[in-house]
Amino acid sequence: MYRKKRIYLTLTIMLGVITAMHTQAQRSDQTQREKTAFQTSNPWKPVTDIRADVAIVYSVKDHHARGGSTFEKRVQSWRDRGYTTHFMTGIAWGEYQDYFTGKWDGKPHLDEGQVTQKGDTIWHGRMVPYIVPSENFLKYMKETQIKRVIDAGIDAIYLEEPEFWARAGYSEAFKREWKEYYGFDWRPQHESPENTYLSNKLKYHLYYRALEECFRYAKEYGKSKGMNIRCYVPTHSLVNYSQWQIVSPEASLASLPTMDGYIAQVWTGTSREPNYFNGKAKERVFETAYLEYGSMESMTAPTGRKMYFLTDPIEDRAKDWADYKKNYQATFTAKLLYPNIGNYEVMPWPDRIYEGLYKVSANSEEKATIPRFYSTQMQVMINTLNFMPVSESKLTGSAGISVLMSNSLMFQRFPTHQGYEDPQLSNFYGQALPFLKRGIPIKTMHLENTSYSETWQDTKVLIMSYSNMKPLSPDGHQYIAEWVKNGGVLVYCGRDIDPFQSVQEWWNTGGNHYQAASEHLFEKMDIQPSADEHGAYSYGKGTVYIIRQDPKEFVLEANADKEFINIVKQLYEQKAKAGTLQFKNNFYLARGPYDLVSVLDESVSDEPYVLKGRLVDLFDPKLPMLKEKTVQPGEQAFLFNVDRVTDQQKPQVLASASRVYEEKVANGSYSFVAKSPLNTTNVMRILLPKNPTRYKVYDHTGAPIKEASWEWDNESKTGLMTFENNPEGVKVVLNW
Repeated sequence: MYRKKRIYLTLTIMLGVITAMHTQAQRSDQTQREKTAFQTSNPWKPVTDIRADVAIVYSVKDHHARGGSTFEKRVQSWRDRGYTTHFMTGIAWGEYQDYFTGKWDGKPHLDEGQVTQKGDTIWHGRMVPYIVPSENFLKYMKETQIKRVIDAGIDAIYLEEPEFWARAGYSEAFKREWKEYYGFDWRPQHESPENTYLSNKLKYHLYYRALEECFRYAKEYGKSKGMNIRCYVPTHSLVNYSQWQIVSPEASLASLPTMDGYIAQVWTGTSREPNYFNGKAKERVFETAYLEYGSMESMTAPTGRKMYFLTDPIEDRAKDWADYKKNYQATFTAKLLYPNIGNYEVMPWPDRIYEGLYKVSANSEEKATIPRFYSTQMQVMINTLNFMPVSESKLTGSAGISVLMSNSLMFQRFPTHQGYEDPQLSNFYGQALPFLKRGIPIKTMHLENTSYSETWQDTKVLIMSYSNMKPLSPDGHQYIAEWVKNGGVLVYCGRDIDPFQSVQEWWNTGGNHYQAASEHLFEKMDIQPSADEHGAYSYGKGTVYIIRQDPKEFVLEANADKEFINIVKQLYEQKAKAGTLQFKNNFYLARGPYDLVSVLDESVSDEPYVLKGRLVDLFDPKLPMLKEKTVQPGEQAFLFNVDRVTDQQKPQVLASASRVYEEKVANGSYSFVAKSPLNTTNVMRILLPKNPTRYKVYDHTGAPIKEASWEWDNESKTGLMTFENNPEGVKVVLNW
């Protein structure tokens, strides 16, 4: 009997090990398939079945008005269609009315909303205030949101948009947090730069604490159930939050042990925010998006956290379909110009994209759902993301120039003190746009990441200013000084006269008596610069050049950046010895079989960029084959280069407005199943050894689809096929 028990126990253990190995293999495979995602608050519908890898189900609130759809039922509806399911909700706002009205704990909490100087609560929706995240609110989040999600079997949680408005900070809840954090009574932020700085540091801390506590709970509770919970923060870029006057933890989260990654929430709505260049304030969507994605990429690159890049085919503001299409192409191109990022949220809210009504043209009040030409183009674009390779390819242009950023960029934006203005974040754009507009692939570097050696890779010249940000600790200065000593070139731009130079901080307290934060940095490098003169200084093998102008001065007036550009060019070539700093009006990247081009306006010339080859135009819903593509200033191009297909004899779908499954290649035949949302038109460019003698297209019941079309292009050895999409699947069989 004992022997039988022992054998049974051994078999049970072995079975458990095999099961665990199988589960781990499934988990590993699942994680590998989490390349593309989208977010939705609705259950599966045939019109929104976009075939990304992951459906991020939004909010645990049960939709009683939608056929009694509970959170668990919504999750299951996507799982039943083969999706991996994750969860997302807001950390600064959400459908938490049961908390605010007192239903959860018997006490109303509307006093925990973010409040302006006038006493107005900042609302995100009806009975949905932006939140001062108290410990009690975090308890609510853990018990009612995170626990329920993990109990539903979800192992990836996204707490989005940790946002505290700079103009807020006057509520009773905030005053309580102030006293707890600082140990003295609250001070109104509008009364002094000091109070503003203290207020924003607290806002920053509150959401850092909120995410750290929620993520720690998620990890621990998941572990108690044998689950490895992954935690992500979908967030706007530091560039955008600074420009929109919002405070958020941003870069510091990247070092949290409980933090697994981000979604970079960059889209037309953020990137069309006007900025100044050459004396003009206007929308520069491609350039702004490029800098936004760049600030997100550089924020996480040294820490190895996962990064999803998002873009949106529409935006929150009501515009027309042509406007959405133009700016979608600009932001989409910008994100793909970062070849070391290969994970994407392909769209948020597919329901509003496919079912929403928007203006048919800028001059018309008539509204319609998404035009077929745009939905087809959009689906071609998002389906490329399922296979977009991470690449070692480099963006064309003179590399090695970086602009320093810090989370404290968000601290000085509101309110204005002592008349010091920084219009549209011009002290940041003044450092970046003069180079970006001349075809230089400028990068950003985060002061919070300077301790990582990876942060400094490929930087030859670092441009920085403390006119619009301050170092939150002295530590970064040591790393900057060491980099200069080893041969780096630092360009410091700033008059150091903004009112935040004198706030009570580490550089003027505790035995330090520096008039400006930069003085501590300069002292580290044995430099005592003049307060009002340009100058070059040597330190070790490196060089420091000080320009006594605030960077905003380079962009607020026409042609005001020429001396700045000339100084950096000379330093780049002669001191950094990084080669010739070449100016151009375009960017080009070859990424696997894809060609990406952006041609800049307001640049060094109006020359178009011309590509030649066997090219499929992926911004054209007809997927035409081109021998030549000309891209004009202010435009972008996204092309599939057939010449770079490794095996030209292998039958394969090169581009499609659907996702392709069940591919089978036999002697003289090629078949597959295509899936995409209902009420959309599929177009696909297919590479074959020869023109097929016949093609057959069937719906999911096996019935022939007679409306399908086929057109052969002998020179490229590709065919163009079109038919109406169906999420149940359309089977295509080609014979030759």
